[in-house]
Amino acid sequence: MPAPKTPVTLTPAAVAQVRRLMEKTGAAGLRLGIKKGGCAGMEYTIEPVQVADPMDVAIEQDGAQVLIAPMAQMFLFGTEIDYVSDVLESGFRFNNPNVVEACGCGESIKFGDVPTL
Repeated sequence: MPAPKTPVTLTPAAVAQVRRLMEKTGAAGLRLGIKKGGCAGMEYTIEPVQVADPMDVAIEQDGAQVLIAPMAQMFLFGTEIDYVSDVLESGFRFNNPNVVEACGCGESIKFGDVPTL
């Protein structure tokens, strides 16, 4: 029987950055969530955590631990997380098939046919 598909996947660059942040902060992992905000309506949140919430979905990939907050799980299924660093900016990028609209700066998103928080 095949293993169940994880809700999100990490690129090698994202794995390396999550591991760096875990080491730097002494965190057990990074919690990924969604909150209301921004010009498109919703924003991603990322925070280091010491202890997982029992309702979090834990994803471990090559030593990088990402915890998905319960209210964000339905919005993030199928998302690939990448980490990009260039001359002007660096940060996590989310290739999320559930997003139907994003603001011009890429900081906020809108989901289609999903109940709002």
